[in-house]
Amino acid sequence: MAAAAQGVDERQMQKIYWIEHSADLSVEAMMLDSKAADLDKEERPEVLSLLPEIEGKSVLELGAGIGRFTGGLAKKAGQLLAVDFIESAIKKNEQINGHHKNVKFMCADVTSPDLHMSEGSIDLIFSNWLLMYLSDKEVENLAERMVKWLKDDGFIFFRESCFHQSGDSKRKYNPTHYREPRYYTKVFKECHMNNGSGNSFELSLVGCKCIGAYVRNKKNQNQICWIWRKVRSQDDRGFQRFLDSVEYNNYSITLYERIYGQGFVSTGGSETTKQIVANLDLKPGQKVLDVGCGTGGGDFYMAENFDVEVVGIDLSINMISLAIERAIGLKCAVEFECADCTKKTYPENTFDVIYSRDSMLHIQDKLTLFRSFYKWLKPGGKLLITDYCKSAESPSLEFAEYIKEGGYHLHDMKAYSQMLKNAGFDDVTADDQTKLFLKSLQWELNALEKDKDGFIQDFSEEDYNKFVGRWKAKQTRGASGEQIWGLFVAKKN
Repeated sequence: MAAAAQGVDERQMQKIYWIEHSADLSVEAMMLDSKAADLDKEERPEVLSLLPEIEGKSVLELGAGIGRFTGGLAKKAGQLLAVDFIESAIKKNEQINGHHKNVKFMCADVTSPDLHMSEGSIDLIFSNWLLMYLSDKEVENLAERMVKWLKDDGFIFFRESCFHQSGDSKRKYNPTHYREPRYYTKVFKECHMNNGSGNSFELSLVGCKCIGAYVRNKKNQNQICWIWRKVRSQDDRGFQRFLDSVEYNNYSITLYERIYGQGFVSTGGSETTKQIVANLDLKPGQKVLDVGCGTGGGDFYMAENFDVEVVGIDLSINMISLAIERAIGLKCAVEFECADCTKKTYPENTFDVIYSRDSMLHIQDKLTLFRSFYKWLKPGGKLLITDYCKSAESPSLEFAEYIKEGGYHLHDMKAYSQMLKNAGFDDVTADDQTKLFLKSLQWELNALEKDKDGFIQDFSEEDYNKFVGRWKAKQTRGASGEQIWGLFVAKKN
């Protein structure tokens, strides 16, 4: 880089870079894209819609630039401080948004200790394309300071370009850090603080997703945002913590994908996916919601083969991070979000298809969720679910213990169908697909046994024996009729 070659330090290099690209103080200059005006119309309201409620709250906007988001934040915030380190940009922001009496403007570098906020004084810290212009150490230091500035239960929202640039503006040099998303997730997950009263706080991930405007317009999944909430360290975030530390930690995901194939963490991998997706009669341009999308294999298959738009959501941070990374460069309309489906909301009549594979067994109140599915589907839309069920008879002690240990909520197929009908769905069909389940299990066992030496070398003999034992136990339960694999299809007329 030209500046680096002259021995200029990182902050000075970034300042030179932004003084150069802020010469005309336009939206195109801020977004570094010739199509910025069109993108901004779709992207800006999307970003603002992702924020928690800020009515009457205190908001700190870091890297505010010429105020692309300042005006939208000011309309709701009780008080807003907009900060940027380029004087001409913050002055332009003040010219545009200074009529909002609840906004103050400050020219300051976010890495400077001179930028000081009182501990526990801010409800929301907002930044858009800021951290990628800081060094790793500067990101880590700023994250720690953000946690201190936040009130209890306050929020941090940030959005970054990952992996590569998105804008098409020509640049003499580019000092931007296009990091992997997992870097930001790790840094903010590891933030902790103690206050004067001896209470310990950390950040809980509320959501992580691709910016849909870039997926739709550029087939680009590298625009990613995070929402974090400051919580007491002893607060139990049980199920998500279990998913990411036990059931779907990165090691476990690698193990599952070794058996099911890359992108898949459920029975039959790509083979059962092809057979089951055939029931959907997908048409180009349709919008699909995949609930419990895992590492995204089914979503890539649907988008690439049927030219549909897919939104995949999952509660596991690890799986969503991996899915996003794999989406980069595929040029298909797939966006991913780490979200709790029981708390997520979408406008009515949003999707043509809602699809879920072997995830509903984790949901206790299925009826309420099914009613949400019904609202989110367009008239004529279709719901498809595969899920594990139990027989109408009382379970054996072994199966009852298996259900209890997994924290699963299983139903017999008749009760499952009735819940779908009670949620408003019509034309509900329930097919027992246990034969396909057993066939897939045997195929996976055969492949596992054939790959025994390689599997043990890459993982361990203990892992090999554990997985063989689990698969054989599933076969026994499936063959006896205790564990059923159900396929449910329903319509919203």
